[in-house]
Amino acid sequence: MTEEIIFDGDAVIIGGGLAGLTLALAFEQAGLDVAVVDSLPMEDRLDPEYDGRSSALAYTSWRMFEALGVADHLRPHAQRIEHILVCDGRPYGGTRPGGPGPHTLHFDRREISEGPDGEPLGWMAENRHTRHALISVLKNRDRIMAVAPAKVVNHETLSDGASVWLDDGRRLNAELLVACDGKFSRTRVREGVRTFGWSYGQKGVVCTVQHEQPHAGVAYEYFMPSGPFAILPLPDNRSSLVWTERDETADALIAASDEVFQAELENRFGDFLGGVKPVGPRFSYPLGLRYGETFYRERIAFLGDAARGIHPIAGQGFNLGIRDAAALAEVCGEAKRCGLALGAPTTLQRYQDWRAFDSATLAVGTDMFTRLFSNDIEPVRQLRGLGLSLVNKIPPARRFFMRQAGGETGDPPRLLRGLKLETAA
Repeated sequence: MTEEIIFDGDAVIIGGGLAGLTLALAFEQAGLDVAVVDSLPMEDRLDPEYDGRSSALAYTSWRMFEALGVADHLRPHAQRIEHILVCDGRPYGGTRPGGPGPHTLHFDRREISEGPDGEPLGWMAENRHTRHALISVLKNRDRIMAVAPAKVVNHETLSDGASVWLDDGRRLNAELLVACDGKFSRTRVREGVRTFGWSYGQKGVVCTVQHEQPHAGVAYEYFMPSGPFAILPLPDNRSSLVWTERDETADALIAASDEVFQAELENRFGDFLGGVKPVGPRFSYPLGLRYGETFYRERIAFLGDAARGIHPIAGQGFNLGIRDAAALAEVCGEAKRCGLALGAPTTLQRYQDWRAFDSATLAVGTDMFTRLFSNDIEPVRQLRGLGLSLVNKIPPARRFFMRQAGGETGDPPRLLRGLKLETAA
């Protein structure tokens, strides 16, 4: 039987999640022909029950979405983040526990962006809406082939490219293979790339809640003994909760009756935004750190969680994947214009050099903050609180952290500056 080759182009992306779809659009803008392979139909990705998470998009990530034509589709479902309030220890406010605590660190977007309509600190959007926006744009791009549902069973790298085999015998060929298949990437495992990391013994309980009072675009992050408790603003007086608990407590919250969950929610959330109630299902996700020893092998690049997966304490996971995509697309677009091989070590080393420092800094930083803040040792808690209050009194320090979280430090790729890529053809 003759083997059916369904694609022969510049790049094959394994994984059609948010990072993989973003990369496909960036590659297309750079003039590359690309295929995206995913195990689920693209339509299933629009199901609101599929992914209960929401993601914070840093302002440089939003610039990239504007350059790719995604922001127009997502804007009606996204919420500007005007302020971020970080609190240490058990918060208090209103008539019951919950709300901002005594030691706070306040980030105000007006310190780095002037005017009433200036650039916010970021945007919040439910993952299902972000996926919908990405797919809406992708379907109108002739140079992108979506191969879904399809399961990758093997791949092979050669001196002039790479091949991917699907479980039905079909084959895709390309100069470059990009693994966007998650923290436990099968592509990375097949390549024998070692990783280091650990589990935090925590899970993130995620749900969307409705509250009576408007949030005014304020994102809250409380550092509690069991881990961070984040209240992230969504449109229509809603917020996304990322409620970190030890594994056994998180499992109990997921299994709890609606009445029990409501009582625990009110105890933790407080009433500073009025009455609060869950809307939609609950989800939980195990939390850990996983970091690969390299961002590439010859003919293969690792991107997003396949390169490194970090704790969501700073909301940087998807943003790291977006920054990876911006750098890799620019590097590969330049390589094609110059007649260089997309998957050659000289090309992919540029990608790794561009992304390694930012990735390592955030991985170490989130791990340090998770360990430092996920405890209730009184002397440590008091010092943490004083540290937050001290940074809050130093405007240059506040602006540095805002720009660091926004992805604006160092030498950002063109897309993160809101500039379109030069096409390779």
